Amino acid sequence: MAVEIDPSYMKHKKGIQKGMFICFRILSYFIALLLFYILGFIIVKGISVINWDFLTQAPTDGMTKGGIWPAIVGTFYLMIGSALFSFPVGVMSGIYMNEYAPKGKLVNFIRTMTNNLAGIPSIVFGLFGMAFFVNYLDFGDSIIAGSLTLGLLALPIVIRTTEEAFKDIPTSYREGSLALGATKAQTIWKVLLPMAMPRIITGLILSLGRVSGETAPILFTCAAYFLPKLPSSVFDQCMALPYHLYVIATSGTDIEAQTPIAYGTAFVLIVIVLIMNLLANYIRKYFENKLKSK
Repeated sequence: MAVEIDPSYMKHKKGIQKGMFICFRILSYFIALLLFYILGFIIVKGISVINWDFLTQAPTDGMTKGGIWPAIVGTFYLMIGSALFSFPVGVMSGIYMNEYAPKGKLVNFIRTMTNNLAGIPSIVFGLFGMAFFVNYLDFGDSIIAGSLTLGLLALPIVIRTTEEAFKDIPTSYREGSLALGATKAQTIWKVLLPMAMPRIITGLILSLGRVSGETAPILFTCAAYFLPKLPSSVFDQCMALPYHLYVIATSGTDIEAQTPIAYGTAFVLIVIVLIMNLLANYIRKYFENKLKSK
């Protein structure tokens, strides 16, 4: 027996659906406009000081003149150091949770703790880094202490990205590899890891984009107020863009003269984060195309 649907009811449902789509579209446009407004504001305020000397020279005259080269170098040192820690530890942890750990309370507990770790405020990481890396391990205020602290901050993102990437790979790939005589380790290394690598690399680079703008963790572990020379070892302090921006915007010797430099520093920091995001997209597409070609 056919069921007749009231045309007015269908018209009402379609009207609600159309209204929801319009709301979602307006919200999407609003977010995009807000992002472009923030970027445009920083670009307009900071583009006037961007030149070769600003990018390649050290600050001078109480940071009212000169450039931000030591802060740029220090930021990249910290990003590389945090990646060297968070990438192997995070990937191995994610593989263990999805491929080796028995499903049950243990994995659920680790996953819950990982999620909680991702939600901890960054200043707490900074206090922990100061207490453990700086004082207990006696690294002092140094690049290695700051890198390890930032690595802890990025670790939950890498773990969850790796776990989700391996979880989405069909079980048939594992079964087929094992049926051909490969060991579990060979299956993970030769079959699963190459397939999961695009998402893993993307997660890593996005996490580095986040840590590149963190101020609180490096405030207690490695950042120097004014250090015109480049660090010579991992046990030296360094300048960093986010802390340098905070200093010249809030507690400089001449706030009025330093304001354009602050906007210029913010502009460079945004460009670095944008490059990291574009690089993540490029690497993801590269690995995806490489897998398709095979």
